[in-house]
Amino acid sequence: MSNVDSSKRTWIIASACAGVPAAGLVAVPFVSTFSPSEKAKAAGAAIEVDISDIKPGEKVVREWRGKPVWIMRRTPEQIASLTKTESSLADPKSERKAAEVTPMPETRNTHRSIKPEIFVAVGICSHLGCSPSDKLEAKAESFDANWQGGFICPCHGSTFDMAGRVYKNKPAPDNLEVPPHMYISDTKLLIGETKQA
Repeated sequence: MSNVDSSKRTWIIASACAGVPAAGLVAVPFVSTFSPSEKAKAAGAAIEVDISDIKPGEKVVREWRGKPVWIMRRTPEQIASLTKTESSLADPKSERKAAEVTPMPETRNTHRSIKPEIFVAVGICSHLGCSPSDKLEAKAESFDANWQGGFICPCHGSTFDMAGRVYKNKPAPDNLEVPPHMYISDTKLLIGETKQA
């Protein structure tokens, strides 16, 4: 049996006893960083948008959860164009990833909105996160002679119709996201909450 050096044992025990509280003091600030800041909590909150001043054919952008949210009042012609694009779309009925991309059942329709004239979408391409540009006029574009108007991602050329539905054979795998939202009056929209919530 080997001899045990009791002075070393005492030193090890004393070091361990001193180290545990020190580790706790170091861990407290680190663990506290896991709780969201006040700014982060506010960023996740619902936002109210007055839509009374949005004219037909106009789009406004608001920030919600750090993302650009488009609110657009479509013209009757833009709404009518949605049925003309369906055969060219990858997911015309918003069935792919419905819980993520179109979480509200009342927006899983041709116009992807609660009210046909008001379109609400997160303006981030589902490919690599770029923000698509407006190409709202229905005219022949170099990429599609039957272009009815919509949005084009400048990064890799993904195209979306006036309901944010992606065209076939494009880099973007999915339609633009429709965020949770509801009407709190005829002229006010609440983005980030639904009636079910």
